[in-house]
Amino acid sequence: QVHLVESGGGLVQAGGSLRLSCAASGETFCISTMGWYRQAPGKERELVAGITKTSSTNYADSVKGRFTITRDNAENTLYLQMNSLKPEDTAVYYCNAEHGSGWGCATGYGTTYWGKGTLVTVSP
Repeated sequence: QVHLVESGGGLVQAGGSLRLSCAASGETFCISTMGWYRQAPGKERELVAGITKTSSTNYADSVKGRFTITRDNAENTLYLQMNSLKPEDTAVYYCNAEHGSGWGCATGYGTTYWGKGTLVTVSP
């Protein structure tokens, strides 16, 4: 089992910045990839950025050059630095983690974990 808790959301004007954090606990040694997703009312949840255990990253085209995803494996924490925010970035942002393989990780393999989300609101 892996538990995820997001923090850092809030209200910001367009052009401003926010830094989201996600604290992981439980069987953190079993985590493979992690990511940030977002969901606006009435819309599907979409991938914002993903990161592997070795810090290889990928981003949605809409956030490339503005957002940076990082992870601190020693502290079991995921971050999303968001710069040059736009009103269309407004959404609930969710932390995600995948339960990978490895010694002691057979139980729960393939499970996707989610935090409860943190709201980011960007005003015009």
